[in-house]
Amino acid sequence: MASDPSRSETAERLRHLLETEGEIVRPRASEDNARREAAYDELANLEALRADARAIKEDAIDRLPELIETVREVVEENGGTVYVADDAADANAYVADVVDAVDADGRSDHDRPSVVKSKSMTTEEIDLNDALEREGVDVYETDLGEWVIQVADESPSHIVGPAMHLSRERIAELLREEFDPDVEFETAADLTAFARDYLGERIREADVGITGANFVVADSGTITLVTNEGNARKCAVTPDTHVAVAGIEKLIPSIEDLEPFVNLIARSATGQPISQYVTMLTPPTESPSLEFDGPDADEPITASDGESDREFHLVLLDNGRTAMREDDQLRETLYCIRCGACSNACVNFQSVGGHGFGGETYSGGIATGWEAGLHGQDAAAEFNDLCTGCTRCVDACPVEIDIPWINTVVRDRINRGKDPGTYDFLVDGLTPDAESGSGVPLDKRFFGNVGTVAKLASATAPLSNWLAGTGPVRALLERTIGIDRRRDLPVFQRQSLVDWFEANGGAEASRRRARVGTALEREAVLYPDVYTNYVDVARGKATVRTLEALGVPVSVPSLPESGRAALSQGMIATADRRASELYGELAADIDAGRDVVVIEPSDLAAFRREYERLLPEASFERLRSNSYEICEYVYGLLENGADVGALSTADGDEPIAYHSHCQQRTLDLEAPTTAVLERCGYTPETTGSECCGMAGSFGYKREYYDVSVDAGEQLAEELEGSERVVASGTSCSDQLETLLERPVPHPIEVLGPDR
Repeated sequence: MASDPSRSETAERLRHLLETEGEIVRPRASEDNARREAAYDELANLEALRADARAIKEDAIDRLPELIETVREVVEENGGTVYVADDAADANAYVADVVDAVDADGRSDHDRPSVVKSKSMTTEEIDLNDALEREGVDVYETDLGEWVIQVADESPSHIVGPAMHLSRERIAELLREEFDPDVEFETAADLTAFARDYLGERIREADVGITGANFVVADSGTITLVTNEGNARKCAVTPDTHVAVAGIEKLIPSIEDLEPFVNLIARSATGQPISQYVTMLTPPTESPSLEFDGPDADEPITASDGESDREFHLVLLDNGRTAMREDDQLRETLYCIRCGACSNACVNFQSVGGHGFGGETYSGGIATGWEAGLHGQDAAAEFNDLCTGCTRCVDACPVEIDIPWINTVVRDRINRGKDPGTYDFLVDGLTPDAESGSGVPLDKRFFGNVGTVAKLASATAPLSNWLAGTGPVRALLERTIGIDRRRDLPVFQRQSLVDWFEANGGAEASRRRARVGTALEREAVLYPDVYTNYVDVARGKATVRTLEALGVPVSVPSLPESGRAALSQGMIATADRRASELYGELAADIDAGRDVVVIEPSDLAAFRREYERLLPEASFERLRSNSYEICEYVYGLLENGADVGALSTADGDEPIAYHSHCQQRTLDLEAPTTAVLERCGYTPETTGSECCGMAGSFGYKREYYDVSVDAGEQLAEELEGSERVVASGTSCSDQLETLLERPVPHPIEVLGPDR
């Protein structure tokens, strides 16, 4: 029985990128991410700016047809030309005609017309360079990173840092091979000096300058260019002809609308308060062509004498954007301002870079929306599963795009476009989901219905645990559903948490055990997530003991799965059904004033985030506002008079390392756990790593095992010197226990009283 070649090929490709590019990308992306976090922290009005930026983009996309006509009228009044290109071929043909006209008019001083370009992902999207070169045009990228990529004949690996995957030594080697320079490239300054001189000459001699546009102001025709090198403005104003190529989504209504974006874009991209150059041009500029005073491109530039007949063309590209605007699920992608923050915040991107986590043009978490919308779902299929839904990009995005949801939607659509797998019959009946017959791959149906699998494994434990550990079964699991045989499997408990609770008297006994006289007057329903109920029952027991010790009676009913597992596999119909079922089961408890307490952060994230898309608004709001993470809930009890002495406490200032689950951080729930640990006599040290890399099913899958472990090793290295480690997520604990080779309990297991 042969293994799936696509899994093997994907695993090998990602392993190669881990070894060749990951070690270079990781420190650069993670450093940019750390700088972004610091820059965000310095903004007292950060959330207001993000909300304003999103509102402006929402309004602009709503009014897009109107804004296109507005900017057309203004630019034409100014003496320029606006061309709306339907697709890549249309845009390329128009730009080629503009360049050809310059050559035909005799304005070119060269045998071949010459074009200089500033960095532009939109021109990457349409392969403009290749199109112009086929027409006999010399094209020179002038952004340092883009120029290096052009010399290397590679594609960009990052939206902002196109050569992020290349070391200084490799760049020096490329330039020596291409130009055989007289100077040695011993430092980064040597490289930039050579590039500045070489590209400065190309800019001086160019017939046409092509730029992108970070923003296009509709009511004035102003083009905004945000750069750190200054090359974009030189490309725009030095040649007599300037062509700006921008997606139609770059339009914003007015100059006042620029303010939040200028405040955010450099912070989100590189952690700078503001970019080195924020250039606003309302072309065609009245100023004539520019001359460089000195031989160095960074010396002052002044206007030449006399007047110049300057020409300006604004090419607005559709290329699928109008269809994205009409797609309720992909529309949000158009709010993207191409800052790359989602890439930098993503631990999987840090491991493999944009050549692994990216498509034909775009990379990182937002790439799924762009690639699916512009190039079709197949363009996103190869890398979409690298988004694990950890949500760290949600806090990073300056316009609050729900990038994980876009990835989930595209995953769902990709699933539905596939044929059922060879072994699909193995899970028919075992997986009672809403996806039957839809073509969802076998591995995704298995993991998306993990609750059913866990229930069966628990009912047959310990036999199921022994059987799953045998060589033939591990080989079968790897070949059929892609579970890597190197990954430790969960050990299922014969007695589930729900059964244990009932065996100990159920809700009535819990009321008797709960301490009286605290005047808290709270009752809690503990949600028995799949892992807590069938695998890590100990943390569920610790939760029950803790709440009862603090005077809160508990019930632990048998409840449906949250649907979080199904969402992770792109099985939205199944998740939707389970959300409705679970809310139906919990509604009576919420009506009775009981609090819903959740141990697993990913399930709480479903209640507080994803259910907004799955439940009616009123139902979502009721569940969201009455659901609590366990340590958040304990903190609230202590703040309202519960006795901390009822918990297990340390002798004082005992160090403990704490790794917070990704989604817990996105929900701003790391602080309550650290606060409770401090009250109980511990000195918690939180980890800086974004993610453990396990991410539920992701770390089990053969094609992603190495990526998962690579991310986990960064976290394990950070924790290596810690004597005591706790983690709030099941995946986090599993990953760390394997890598650290010791138990990593949930914080509630440390805090819960012994009984």
